[in-house]
Amino acid sequence: MAVLADLKTLLVHDGFKRLFRVRLISQCGDGMFQVGLATLYFFNPTNMTTAAGVAAAFTVLLLPFTIIGPFVGPLLDRWSRQGVLFWGNTVRAILCLLLAVLMYLGAGLGIISVLALITLGINRFLLSALSAGLPHVVPRRQLIMANSLVPTLGAVATVVGAVIGLVVNRLTPEGPIRDASCLAIAALLLVGAVWAASTIGKRELGPDNQMKVPLSSQITEVFHDLWLGASYLAKRGTPGHALIVMAVHRFLYGVNFIALLLISRNLLTDPADADAGLAMFALLSGISLAGNGSAIVLTPIAHEKLSPWQWIVACLGISTLSQLVLIATPSLPWIGIAAVLMGLGVQGAKIAVDTIVQRDVIDAYRGRAFALYDMMYNAAFVGAAALAAAILPDTGWSRAGFTGLVVLYLLLATWYGLRNKSLGGEPRTVPEQARP
Repeated sequence: MAVLADLKTLLVHDGFKRLFRVRLISQCGDGMFQVGLATLYFFNPTNMTTAAGVAAAFTVLLLPFTIIGPFVGPLLDRWSRQGVLFWGNTVRAILCLLLAVLMYLGAGLGIISVLALITLGINRFLLSALSAGLPHVVPRRQLIMANSLVPTLGAVATVVGAVIGLVVNRLTPEGPIRDASCLAIAALLLVGAVWAASTIGKRELGPDNQMKVPLSSQITEVFHDLWLGASYLAKRGTPGHALIVMAVHRFLYGVNFIALLLISRNLLTDPADADAGLAMFALLSGISLAGNGSAIVLTPIAHEKLSPWQWIVACLGISTLSQLVLIATPSLPWIGIAAVLMGLGVQGAKIAVDTIVQRDVIDAYRGRAFALYDMMYNAAFVGAAALAAAILPDTGWSRAGFTGLVVLYLLLATWYGLRNKSLGGEPRTVPEQARP
């Protein structure tokens, strides 16, 4: 298979092998962690049964990090990215174990939400460090290949962790021990990620020129750094446009994700049967993963004839088709087809966006670029939660809502295509004085 051949090509690089190992172990732990939270927030008979309730839960978990994230993201251009992976996973393992204890003891949803927020926030920071460090362990000519494989196989690892979590959840007796079991095992996996990060050299992932300034000065310069980063991306053109299309695409996908959760719980199964709703959501998520997996195969093939920006436009078209399928009927087979198309469209576009940002941004700005990436990523999902609460019924299915998403997908594809045609798909040259 082409996927195995590409992976074998990348694994000859020892640095890539070690970075890839960190991602797989870490994201497997993420999957188990997310199952633990999902059973608490979304598939507990007493919690989050309406569109507004689900939207509120996502807002609680993501909005604060959208605000706090900028104060840590630019540090990727100053701190050892290996150190970020090592200490970030260390803190996550401790928090995960603490959450397991609190859930076992029956602590309130408030303190659990705060600790879950911090854990998820660190995770987004770690994913930025993994992306910013990738060009240091893979030759430039293999970046598209790496971006096709690494994030998607990371997503596969997340699903594997989630499946293990579901099995553990089902095999554990009902009660507090069931709530805590997934998080306790996730903590052990994150300890494994700490070990994997320790095998990477402290300077191996960059930044190339580490800035030695006091932490207080770093914090006060955050807004200035982000402004410089955003200005640089806008002047370069292609990476700025890629981040915008990523954020809007994430926004539209977020509405679909919440719809899928509500459909699983309130339409395709009995709303009072939380276990059946969780099983249905796991099934549809697994089906969507088939779309993610097909992006691994199709993206490198597409790049033989299409540039990354043209593939993004094609993926937006695929996502539009998924909405047309959802408009037709809320029956399970058609929802499954839409889920596959959705997975292909969002993952294929993400691979191309990652490649454009890594390729067209110099290393001095790469950390800030991915910090802005994560800000926009989370803010888009918060916005999606608000829109989903406004347009979706509690069953999750709305013909008018999905029709509106079709229009938005088409507008986004048209805007992005025209912007890149005007640049010829190439970044603008940024004057030397505009760099730090």
